[in-house]
Amino acid sequence: MPLDRDIAGLLQLIKAAGYPPMAEGTVAQARQGLRTLMVDFRNPATLPSVGSVENGTVDGDLPVRIYRPESAGPHPTVVYFHGGGFVIGDLDTHEGACRLLCRDVDAVVVSVGYRLAPEHRFPAAVDDACAATGWAIEHVAELGGDADRIAVGGDSAGGNLAAVIAQQVTAAGRPLAAQLLIYPVVDMLGDYASRTENAEGYFLTLADMHWFGAQYTGLKEGDPGAAELDLDPRLSPIRAESLAGLPPAVIATAEFDPLRDEGDAYAEKLAAAGVRVEHRQFPSLIHGFYGMELLSPAAAEAMAWCNARLKDLLA
Repeated sequence: MPLDRDIAGLLQLIKAAGYPPMAEGTVAQARQGLRTLMVDFRNPATLPSVGSVENGTVDGDLPVRIYRPESAGPHPTVVYFHGGGFVIGDLDTHEGACRLLCRDVDAVVVSVGYRLAPEHRFPAAVDDACAATGWAIEHVAELGGDADRIAVGGDSAGGNLAAVIAQQVTAAGRPLAAQLLIYPVVDMLGDYASRTENAEGYFLTLADMHWFGAQYTGLKEGDPGAAELDLDPRLSPIRAESLAGLPPAVIATAEFDPLRDEGDAYAEKLAAAGVRVEHRQFPSLIHGFYGMELLSPAAAEAMAWCNARLKDLLA
C-alpha cells in the first residue's frame, strides 16, 4: 500500500521544520525534536481522560508515572517502557499513549522513566526496567489489585525492554499475563530486508538506528565485541536460547519501518515456541505510529487494535 496520506504530510512538516537527522545532530537536539513533536505541538485538552495520574519513584530515584482508570477495580497492571532508541523520549513524550492504553485496556499503567544513553549505557535501561517490574509485582495490591494480570509493554526500544523483561521474569519463576510489543527492536545487528527497503524517508532511518545503537552500547557495527554483544538476549531478545513458556504477546509492526521484519520474525519465533501471539503488520504506517492517533486515523485504528488485543489477553 502507499504511505498513509496523513503520515506523509507529517513527514513533510518535520522536514520543513529544519531539524537535522538524528544521526547527524546532537543528543540534545534529538531529545528536543521528539519533545517538540509529542509534547509542545499537542494541545493538553486532547489528552485522553483517565481516573487519576500520579508521579512517583521506584527505590527513591527511578521515576514512574501511574495512570489509573475511572472504573472501579481490581484492574490489571501494565508496566510500560517508552520508545526512543534508548536515547530520547521520556514520561512526557508518551503521556498520550499511556493515557489511551489505560483507558482502552481499563488497566493501571505504570510508565517508567528509565535511564537513557549515552549517559547511562547498556544494561542500565534493562536494570531499571527489571527494577520497575519487580516493584510493580510487589506493589500490585496498591496498583491494580490483581496479581494474576500483570503485563509489560513498550514501543520500539521500549518494546525491546518489554521483551527482555518478559524473558527475565519468566525465567525467575514469576510469570506475567501478557506482553505488548509495538514495533520492537529485537535483533540489534540483524540483517533484514526492511532495513534496506525502509532505510530512508520514513521517520526512523537506518542511519538513526546505527546511531542509537552506538549511543546505547558504546560500540559501532564492526567494532571488536559488537557481534558478541549482539548475542546477549538482554540486548537482542530474539537471540534467547528458548522462548517457550513466555507470556502471550501482542506484536504490531508497520509496513514502512526498518524494524518491520525483525518484529515479524520475533512473532513467528514466539508462535513456533508455543506462545500465543496476536500479530499484525499494519500497511501504510511508519515507525512511531503508536502515539500519532490525533494525526492519522489509520494510526488511531492501529493503536485501538493493539490495545483491544491486550485487553483480551488480560480479560
